[in-house]
Parts: sequence; structure tokens; C-alpha cells
Amino acid sequence: MAYLPDGIAMDAMQWNMLGPLATQTLKDMDSKRQAKGAMLERAGHGPQLTPSTVLHAQPGLNLRRYHDARADGPPVLLVPAPIKRSYIWDMAPEISVVRRWLERGYRVYLAEWVPTPDGDTEVGLADYGERLLSTCQAKIHEDSGQRQITIAGHSLGGILAAIYSAAHPDRLKATILLEAPLHFAHQACCFKPLVNATPDARTIAEAFRHVPGAFLNIMSALAEPQAFQWERVLDRTLSLGDPQALATHMRVERWTHDEFALPGKLFTDIVESLYRRDDFLGGRLEIDGRVIGPEDLRAPLVSVVDYRSKVIPPQSVLPFHDAAGSARKLVLSYEGDIGVNLQHVGVLVGRSAHASIWPAIFDWLGAPAARPLHAPD
Repeated sequence: MAYLPDGIAMDAMQWNMLGPLATQTLKDMDSKRQAKGAMLERAGHGPQLTPSTVLHAQPGLNLRRYHDARADGPPVLLVPAPIKRSYIWDMAPEISVVRRWLERGYRVYLAEWVPTPDGDTEVGLADYGERLLSTCQAKIHEDSGQRQITIAGHSLGGILAAIYSAAHPDRLKATILLEAPLHFAHQACCFKPLVNATPDARTIAEAFRHVPGAFLNIMSALAEPQAFQWERVLDRTLSLGDPQALATHMRVERWTHDEFALPGKLFTDIVESLYRRDDFLGGRLEIDGRVIGPEDLRAPLVSVVDYRSKVIPPQSVLPFHDAAGSARKLVLSYEGDIGVNLQHVGVLVGRSAHASIWPAIFDWLGAPAARPLHAPD
């Protein structure tokens, strides 16, 4: 028997009985949220995307290649979280991580996750963190002629990037982890009490098959209401006197309504292997028949931490960073911005992040000097 934070007891049988009704209700909520997002986009709050083409497509994945004639250097693969759409990395020219890499001369690729409601529910952590990213790496090799890549991931995308880096250290030039939770002890994870209070994630996954985005939003709000609710209201208020901050806030608001469901096995693997058992930090994570841990991640490593965060506190990042097998490491501190809506995505869309965090990353990597895109010859 499990007890949810509001005192409601629910066992595995009740989860299964609730499944059909809850699934339809949450799908309706997803539809309404997506409609609101579309309305925000029609009002001018959609992303201003950098030109790109799909280099490779398969179920669950589009590999995007961004274009600029001057960006012909080493390849970088950006790995978003497979929960919401990937354009948070490319929101508008002045706050586009994609453009920052292009300006430094990198060939920029992005793993765009595109699960479908009737897709395969049996794709899990090994598929996202190894098989699909290995496909990306192979296609990047074909396109660029370069075997090694730099990989950068944010949040859950950072977990996937870290798994790939640990599974294939010889393929990586560097690994950039942006507020990526990799330790899940009680004091290090706001979701831990919620995980402990719920039945085995397989029960939830079997009830839903695809775990709706609305369910994930509700669980996030229960786990940390300040970050996912009240801070967003405060950020909008503080942005009212700054047109650029308000524009970013509203673009992120549009993005927050653009989620999709997680395949049941991926949800189960994340909750059970990571959040409940902490297998990756403990060196017990099995990926495609191989057991990996932090010591297997040997590429040069950058970890970006927000020391104020309750969503991804430093205790969830630094133990893995310290245990990683990398001989060369750097920790950078993100200190927040007004106008980012959710501070957790500030490292991607915040003005101070683009002014200081990303230049520091490029300096550490030894990247070429920044140059304007599409500059005249």
C-alpha cells in the first residue's frame, strides 16, 4: 500500500483499475494544454528557429543538422530531455544554444525525440541512452567524417548523455552536463519522497502504457510546488518591466505546453533504476548487457550546477561529477535570470547564461573565438 502526499492510499490493483479513466482524463488535459500552447504561438510567442534539416529519421528520433557555411568544425550533439519539445535549445537568436555553438564554428546536431502516442511502449533507457544515440553518432560520423563528438545534455537529456558517455568513452571528445540529476538520495532529489510513496513504476506504466505529459506535470508540481508554480508567477511579474525578459518568459510558457508522453518502459527504467535504486552512481546500471557507473565516464567533463535549485540541487550533481573517471573536469555555477519562467531551463535561455556560462564552456573546451553568423565575407 502506498500513500500519496495528499494522504490518499493507493495500491497496485487500484492503479490498474484507475488506468483507463485516468489515461483518458490526462490525455484530455494534454490536448487542452497543447491547444493553449498553439494559441500562445499564434499570439507570437513561438520559437524563432535556426534553419536545419533532418539528417536521419526513425521511430522515436529525428537527427537534426543545423546549417551555416562557417560552422565546419568539430561536431557537437545536443541531447534534450525526452519530455518536451527540443526547441528550448533554439528559442530565439539571442538565447539560442544552437547558435552559440554555430558561432564557435561547430557542426551542430540535435537528437530530436519524436515519440508517437501509438508508438512502441517497450523502448527504455538503453534505447534512448545507447541505441538511438549510437545511431546519431554513426550518422554524424558519416556527415562530418569525424569519429569523436562532443555531447551536451540538459536535465533528463543530461542523464542520457552521461549514459552514452560512460558506455562509449572512446567516442567522446567532451561531455557537457547541464543541471543533470545523477544522484538520487533522499536529500538530493525532490522527487524521492514521491517515488517512495508510490507503487512500482511498472504498475503505473502498465496502467497508462504511455505515461501522459499531464501526469508528469502533476507529479512535478507535487514534488516541488515552489519551483514549478510560484516561482513562475513571480518571474512573470518581475519580467513585466523588461520587454526582452517578458518575451523569453512567454516563449518558455509556450514551450511548457508542448510535452508528450513517455513510453512505459522508459518511465519505469527512470523511476526504478535511477530514482529508486540510484544504480548509475552505484555502478550497477545495466545498459545493453553492460554494467556502467561514473568511473566509466572518462571524457573531459563539464557539469553546470544551480546551487539555489530545489529541483536539481547540487547534491544530485556533484557526487557523480566527483566520481566520474574524467581526468579533466570543470564545475560551473548558474546563478539565475529574470525572464526564464522556469529557473531549471535558465541555463539554456537565460541572458546571464549566454553571457557567462556558455563562453566559459567554450573557453574550457578551447573552442575557436566567437564570430557572427552569416557575416559578410
